[in-house]
Amino acid sequence: MAQAHRSQRLGLNGADIYVEDAGEGPALLLTHGFSATADMWGPQRSALEPLCHLITWDLRGHGRTRAGDDPAAFSHSLATDDMARILDHFGHERAVIGGLSLGGFLSLDFHRRFPDRTLALILMDTGPGYRNAEARAQWNTTANRWAQGFEADGLGALRGRSREMQEAAQVHESAQGLAHAARGMLAQTDSAVIDSLPRITCPTLIIVGSQDDPYLAPCEYMAKKIPGAQHVVIEDAGHSVNLDQPDETNVVVSKFLKQVAS
Repeated sequence: MAQAHRSQRLGLNGADIYVEDAGEGPALLLTHGFSATADMWGPQRSALEPLCHLITWDLRGHGRTRAGDDPAAFSHSLATDDMARILDHFGHERAVIGGLSLGGFLSLDFHRRFPDRTLALILMDTGPGYRNAEARAQWNTTANRWAQGFEADGLGALRGRSREMQEAAQVHESAQGLAHAARGMLAQTDSAVIDSLPRITCPTLIIVGSQDDPYLAPCEYMAKKIPGAQHVVIEDAGHSVNLDQPDETNVVVSKFLKQVAS
């Protein structure tokens, strides 16, 4: 019998990390996108929990996770350390690692740092970063603009944004935390992740919404660079493919999980 859905706070890595989990069997750790929360995976729970031990969490600066006020506490390395320690807490040496947008990028970075702990990858509406320094600088300008918006307008900066962002505004505890996350986790410093793509040997599923124009090309690029990657474009979906087309997303992810487990 599957475990009942539960939530808890874990004192890990100098932060108070909010985690939800349910189900049994192989672990699937899902990480949300920037300025969303673990709640964005709600449409996936009933479909995926019977297949695995589903673990979702709030990133530093997001939702119910508390990481303090030091900007240095918000970084890619600390986020991926958090992911590893969450798996340790639940006794999982390896897991399927997945996420959407920033969560997908962090999943790639987790694999780069912990390939032996990555059973498979699920990347939704994800980009692998930039090799070109000028393009990276342009991205970081956007990340800093997000940070300035949170510092000027608080959580009101999420008004008019995507559905999951607006819903998350009711859960986030700190606009300043989101600003720190924008500068330390959304921003990028090098090309380590995009350079790592050809070295990925675990099963990889790439999902993108057909209307997510900025991410169609990056997802196609990843599919070409990651050996054996599966690439699925879901029609009538934008940047939040799991929310725009939850049923089709669940079918694709469920099939992949069964393949990985076989």
